[in-house]
Amino acid sequence: MKISAQEEYGLRLLLQLARLEADESLTLGQLAEGEGISPANAGKLMWLLNKAGLVTSTRGTKGGYTLARPPYDIHLSEIIKVLDEDMLTGHCKSYTGLHDECVHTGDCGIRPVIISLHEIVQSALERITLAQLTGTEAAANQAIYQIHGAMSRGVERDNPVRKQVQP
Repeated sequence: MKISAQEEYGLRLLLQLARLEADESLTLGQLAEGEGISPANAGKLMWLLNKAGLVTSTRGTKGGYTLARPPYDIHLSEIIKVLDEDMLTGHCKSYTGLHDECVHTGDCGIRPVIISLHEIVQSALERITLAQLTGTEAAANQAIYQIHGAMSRGVERDNPVRKQVQP
């Protein structure tokens, strides 16, 4: 899975907001400076996140951005869906060679693999909340490890091929 700059910076901006106390907010300038990106880029990302209902903005001298919901109620799958430039449908359009469309549009052995991998990643992202990423790297690794273990057990249980091969 390839993470775009838009997804990376959008997540990082949201993490800044997730670490705030309940009555605090950050201005666009503070958010941009905190990530070392231009205010224009931060503004574009915050506009997308605001439009999607993940953040709220308040105008005025005491205004700024806050999360629209608690960080434990915002899943990475929601964030990526807002910031992703639709990798799944774009995949077949991106690798057309010299043609206008992929030569394997009718029957493709690669597309099912790409779709399956996308579903696995999506399932993992649905299990990770913004709150789980606000702590230390070790804490985030532990959360990911637990999710990976739960998903691995689910795959083994649901996969009839594995059941037949295992003694």
